[in-house]
Amino acid sequence: MGLSPQQRETLVPLSVDWDQLAAYRRMKWLGVARRYPSLSPTEQQRLQQRMRAWVRLTPEQRELARERFKTLEKTPPALRQTIKQKWQEYEDLPEAEKERLKRAARRNPQTRPAAVKRPAPVVVAPLTPVEAPPALASPAIPVQPAAAAPARPAQVPPSP
Repeated sequence: MGLSPQQRETLVPLSVDWDQLAAYRRMKWLGVARRYPSLSPTEQQRLQQRMRAWVRLTPEQRELARERFKTLEKTPPALRQTIKQKWQEYEDLPEAEKERLKRAARRNPQTRPAAVKRPAPVVVAPLTPVEAPPALASPAIPVQPAAAAPARPAQVPPSP
């Protein structure tokens, strides 16, 4: 699928990876490119920065970002608003304070949200045929069904 000159210009940060993107991902980025002209210059600049940052992420980091986004989408609106507000407060901090917080987070990893861990893939070994156990040898002592024991007469207690 050929891109228009406007789409090419908008999606330049993704040009290195474009041919490796799955078709549905390309369609999503084409939707972004379609909306791009309607964005303000500030929003366009922010989008370009985010695309450049996205390209620098490893596939694992991208997957983690997608999972976090999905989780945030399921968050109740009030909590989502609180998170946005806290993020904005962080964004408004001076760079020196942000660096201090980053260093503190590296020193205390338990204060950071836990990364989503996927279970390790299950490796199934191919089945190998197993020999059937040898037939059981007949017992040395023949086993016969127990003969019914003669019935004992019930003992009646003497009367008083």
